[in-house]
Amino acid sequence: MMSPALKSRCCQRVLVQLSAVVLLMLAAPAVLASDAQLLTYGVGRVPTPEEIAAWDLTIPPDGEGLPAGSGTAVLGKSIYSERCASCHGDDGKDPKYYVLVGGRGTLTTAKPLVTVGSFWQYATTLWSYMRRSKPIDEPGSFNADQVYAVTAYLLFLNDIIGEHDVLDATTLVQIKMPNRDGYVPDPRPDVENASAGVNQ
Repeated sequence: MMSPALKSRCCQRVLVQLSAVVLLMLAAPAVLASDAQLLTYGVGRVPTPEEIAAWDLTIPPDGEGLPAGSGTAVLGKSIYSERCASCHGDDGKDPKYYVLVGGRGTLTTAKPLVTVGSFWQYATTLWSYMRRSKPIDEPGSFNADQVYAVTAYLLFLNDIIGEHDVLDATTLVQIKMPNRDGYVPDPRPDVENASAGVNQ
């Protein structure tokens, strides 16, 4: 049994420790906000505009920044067969890694199938993802024409465009994906609605 005096000292010690933690938490933002307080190590440099451009590969829904180039599903089929089919299957339906085709109308069912055709909101998002992340063994190695072609092939497999439709910086943004209207703005006041003003 702990004596009242010992219990009082333990409580005081805990209160002092908690007070110290609270003071540190209150002081931390001010310390972090002050550039004068940040340590520097004298290594590295500011990236050049060319380096930033090489890393800044994300394309927004409105297609701003899409490069020159073009492709069709006919051209994309051979690229897909060589670089993508081993994971996704010849028809994009192999669940080995991620099913790319089908699933339209299943998102509101008990077994939704999330694919390029059933879920993705913008064709430009698909293009941007392909450019940055594929092929899996050499991400970012596709040139613009190859990305347009493989994107066209996936859209063709999902019955969104025709086999000979040409995708380029102009036509890609004109595609309305099947689930374009399946998204809703985030209602939280601290979250900016990034899709506001995007071309419908």
